[in-house]
Amino acid sequence: MSKPVIDTIIFDLGGVLIDWNPEYVFRQIFDDEKEMHYFLTEVCAPDWNVQQDKGRSLAEGTAVKVAEFPDYQTEIEAYYGRWEEMLKGPIHESVQMFKDLHEAGTHRLLALTNWSAETFPIALERYDFLQLFEGIVVSGHEKVIKPQAEIYQIAIERYQISQPERALFLDDSMKNVFGARAVGLQSEKVNSPARMREVFVDYGIIKD
Repeated sequence: MSKPVIDTIIFDLGGVLIDWNPEYVFRQIFDDEKEMHYFLTEVCAPDWNVQQDKGRSLAEGTAVKVAEFPDYQTEIEAYYGRWEEMLKGPIHESVQMFKDLHEAGTHRLLALTNWSAETFPIALERYDFLQLFEGIVVSGHEKVIKPQAEIYQIAIERYQISQPERALFLDDSMKNVFGARAVGLQSEKVNSPARMREVFVDYGIIKD
């Protein structure tokens, strides 16, 4: 089945264009690998972090978790206290592809990210390429997160994407890909520059 002609590309940020990983901090804190994985899966787990991405304040999220796991208070407070250290930097090859598309001017370029409203300004200040997007939808500002249909609809309506089937959404999480497809967007999982290039070639966005 042939792919539709794409006129809009919507990028997730963390894991697609920006290398963000809590392990960059907690490998420095924990000597034991198993304890670190326990901490990041059972204490400061992804589902907890998502609540801050959905709009809960960092202070409240931290307080809730410290009350639940008081023995890990120092480590829990480090999660947002040292959050900037979790940003390793841009994924250079992927960002270069994005910049090439921006320079070519052939597609509308948007971003849709699950990100805390309190920490996103750090990324905006640190990474100049974020200024090249036509627009960025940040879950922490909208108080709704991927893969909920509402956040994709916000992007579609705010940026007047009249033909969602001609918009391609890239994310490193399959559940978010499914969420995008459910509202009529084209969507593919992308977790490396090689995969991004493969998707772009497959959709005819760039030539092999």
